[in-house]
Amino acid sequence: MDHVPAADNLSYPIHQRRLHNGLRVVVSPDHSVPMVAVNLWYDVGSRDERPGEFGWAHLFEHLMFSGSAQVGNGEHLNSLQALGGSVNATTWFDRTNYFETLPVGALDLALWMEADRLGTLAEHLDQAKVDTQREVVKEEKRQRYDNVPYGEAMTNLVELIFGADHPYGHTTIGSMDDLDRATAEQAAAFFARHYRPDNAVLTLVGDLTPREGFRKADRFFGGLPSWNPKPRQPAKALGPIDGLPQRTLNVDVPAPASYLGWRLPVRDTAEADAAELGLAILGSGQTARLHRRLVRDEQLAAAVHASMLPLVGGNSMAVISLRALPGTDPEPALNALAEELQRMAEDGPTPAELDRVKAQYQREWLTELARFDSRADLISSYTLLHGDPERINWRLSEIESLGCTDVTKACAQYLRPEQRAQLNYRPEVADA
Repeated sequence: MDHVPAADNLSYPIHQRRLHNGLRVVVSPDHSVPMVAVNLWYDVGSRDERPGEFGWAHLFEHLMFSGSAQVGNGEHLNSLQALGGSVNATTWFDRTNYFETLPVGALDLALWMEADRLGTLAEHLDQAKVDTQREVVKEEKRQRYDNVPYGEAMTNLVELIFGADHPYGHTTIGSMDDLDRATAEQAAAFFARHYRPDNAVLTLVGDLTPREGFRKADRFFGGLPSWNPKPRQPAKALGPIDGLPQRTLNVDVPAPASYLGWRLPVRDTAEADAAELGLAILGSGQTARLHRRLVRDEQLAAAVHASMLPLVGGNSMAVISLRALPGTDPEPALNALAEELQRMAEDGPTPAELDRVKAQYQREWLTELARFDSRADLISSYTLLHGDPERINWRLSEIESLGCTDVTKACAQYLRPEQRAQLNYRPEVADA
């Protein structure tokens, strides 16, 4: 059995400053290797898209590489990779992030290019660039969502969990129709609304001092204007799901499958953490309860997995996916799953189970902090979403403080089987 010792607070150095234009800058020096991670989080994700804009936050992730005043189309990526750097970006419900890890000698170039596109990209957008990147995003949608088995599961499930008109009621990939509506003028307006120094966090982790980091941040970003936006209003939390909303898709899939979803409290609260530990006990790994019963012992399913999607806009969500054996009826597996949920809500975990998932959480957390790039990303996330980058050093203590009673209570309140939404995939039957 894995055992988690009392979690001592970590001691990664955190130095933070806000520039006069509102940009939050965090520097975490680490001189172990001559590398530096540059990480920018913008407070814009799919939850910020208005009706008719679904998919635009992700579209902008691509447009940010299409060229600005001093940097040509594709040069941002190519220039840093030629110097030994790695470059990427992602979009999520709550944010869009841009990140690179590179030799410390390339830091000035990376910051200069990041500042150039933040300051000038909108005025250099044209319809050809929008058309090109729109087709890239649409092809990504076809390959990852439309033309693969179960590819539209999350698109359907978030609508069932939150409702189509909720900010979380659609996924980052968006819709083909909304992507087709994007013009250069509309894209520039979307950029101006969200891509501003006062709506961003810049984190630097690596071989530099705090003084160097702040000086470079001010040199490259300090001259960019602030837009003085209205503060984001706290999102209203929704209660548990009522009425068991379901949707069944009869499509060409290899086996029946069901995706179950619940509303949880916002991320990094004690209740959400306790529910996340409960989900890990239920469905994370081959020692989890659901795998042992449904897959190994009773052979009712081919696979089952449970996890939490941590969010800040009023609610997070829990998802349990169940893949039945080909040609079998999934109902016995779903009934057994519901029994295990009820048992967790009533009896809770054993101390050994809780120790196991705490050890797993600790291992994953320390692994993320050990790398410059993922450490910078965690620092940015806790700065942007919680206003407290120091929290990375005592996050494990929050997890360690939770006991079996906390997990039982959270599962009883938020993960009962009757509080779920359910998406079913059933193989279509060919006409005789």
